[in-house]
Amino acid sequence: MDGRAAIEWNRLALKRIVAALVAVAGLDIDHETPAEGTTRPTLPRHLWLAILRLLRPAEAAARRLIIAAARGITVTLPPPRKRKTKPVPAEQFLRRLGIAVTMPAAEIARAATAGKAATAARPRSYCLPLLDPLRTPEPYEERCRTVPAHAAPRIMLPGIIEPYRLPSPPSPGDPVSAVRLNQRLAALAAALDDLPGQARRFARWKARRDARLTRRVSPLRPGRPSGGRLSRFDPVACGRSGGEGRKAPRTIREVDGILAHSHALALEALKRPDTS
Repeated sequence: MDGRAAIEWNRLALKRIVAALVAVAGLDIDHETPAEGTTRPTLPRHLWLAILRLLRPAEAAARRLIIAAARGITVTLPPPRKRKTKPVPAEQFLRRLGIAVTMPAAEIARAATAGKAATAARPRSYCLPLLDPLRTPEPYEERCRTVPAHAAPRIMLPGIIEPYRLPSPPSPGDPVSAVRLNQRLAALAAALDDLPGQARRFARWKARRDARLTRRVSPLRPGRPSGGRLSRFDPVACGRSGGEGRKAPRTIREVDGILAHSHALALEALKRPDTS
């Protein structure tokens, strides 16, 4: 099968997986952000984690299909636009000079109302990220280490400080907000429905990278994709019961096979052509 047929086959398989995740979660991806006054959707922690374990490799596979679909697409960046300089308010200019300025309460309320109106008029749209999240933060930046609340150390002085009771560890049945999960599912479904548009979007990012307008060099992170089990998946040996091949382990899921094929397509698309 050629590249386009492989991309289409994996795209349809991913759409089927996304539809199954939406059905299991019982979410409405047509409305990503709940309206004001409505109850935010929640899921039990165990179900939220189970969906997330499949959503991560599905997102990684979709990114690789977009990279493969963008092969051969060339984009010319428009000339840079001049930024319009906005007039600096007098209060802000005086504060930069170190002069304390007080604003009337009515002026503060008017500014807050205008900011809320602008936010409501321009709803935030969520798109599938084209770049893999890196394992570590920016180069030469220390990793933020956090300790869960139930494992935090306690420092007490007997007779002076009362013992502090630590919160109980999270339970599998605890309700977890599913707003962000719903937005990620909606973004993934929209990207799979408009794969050519996402490919042009990646071609624009690639043109910006070639013009040295971005800091990232490769859209893929080093090593294996996030959420996949590629170390235990062999596309050649999978499904062959006899001869030299061996059966795939039971822990391999369908999304792992899709991610393995999509990863191979993306690596092939990112290869530089031999011009020698």
